[in-house]
Amino acid sequence: MTDHTTHGYTADKDALLKRLRRAEGQVRGVARMVDEDAYCIDILTQVSAATKALETVALQLLEDHLAHCVAEAAEHGGPVAQEKLTEASAAIARLVRS
Repeated sequence: MTDHTTHGYTADKDALLKRLRRAEGQVRGVARMVDEDAYCIDILTQVSAATKALETVALQLLEDHLAHCVAEAAEHGGPVAQEKLTEASAAIARLVRS
């Protein structure tokens, strides 16, 4: 369910965008390393760093979602609360599997 209200991450938007730009740069660096035939272990190290950067963004978004969207829905109860809990559970499952 998506809507156009204020999201939990809004207060952290600048920091999230900064982290995403950093991860984007790391991914471009990995591509450059492959293009330049860099050593496999060095490339894997950079892939790990980019993965960690994206995981950090994902965890921050999840934390904000739970603290804002899910908590707000839980206050109201009913089917919307259940939907938000189901949605959050599915997001956590996707993160754990990735």
